[in-house]
Amino acid sequence: MRQVGALTRYHLELLVRSHAWLPPFLAFALLLVVGVTAGDPLLGGLGYGAGLLVPVSAWFVRGVLTAEPPAARACLVAAAGPARVHLAALLAALTAGLLLAVGEVAALWWVSGAVANPGAGVDPGVGRALLAGLTAAVVCVLLGVVAGAVANRPLLVRSPYDVLAALGLAAAALVLPVSPANAAVRGVVTAARTGGLGVPWGQLLLSVVLVAAVGAGAAASAGRRPG
Repeated sequence: MRQVGALTRYHLELLVRSHAWLPPFLAFALLLVVGVTAGDPLLGGLGYGAGLLVPVSAWFVRGVLTAEPPAARACLVAAAGPARVHLAALLAALTAGLLLAVGEVAALWWVSGAVANPGAGVDPGVGRALLAGLTAAVVCVLLGVVAGAVANRPLLVRSPYDVLAALGLAAAALVLPVSPANAAVRGVVTAARTGGLGVPWGQLLLSVVLVAAVGAGAAASAGRRPG
């Protein structure tokens, strides 16, 4: 685990130095500014911002996996093993997504007005709204990492359609009713209208199981077919 932690820090540093984080971050910031106005209800903004994190987190995965030059990656794989290297890359993308999620919730709290819409029958309170919004954001980050892991190497190696595959999987995670991300975002957005708010703990647990299974499968595949 110590070696995986060191590899994760290495991938994070590489992501920052390569500026591969900048396009998804700028896209996220632009869409957030366009979609949320200062003074809007907090819950509506939290649901919108959480939904944006699915494609952005998938983009982070691609950025981490493509930031390293092939020669440097080959040396790292030879020293630490392909499975550990790939798992650390996914953890780095997950870390970047979670940091963005925390920043998004804090920014929306700063600029938003009332917690729910004026017609809502119940005020769920700022603390509960922030907890639900942050949990939904984490769920969306986890599903975005799942989409990115499936759509990139080694599960999808050197395909001209990997970007489209990642976007398609991210869109599916948002629109399919069975998706934890869809349920989490829908719950927060609905609460903005009704005031009845529940923290999506079940969706969070399912998302953790999914990302663990997909991450382990991708790391094992990297050991068999490094790409």
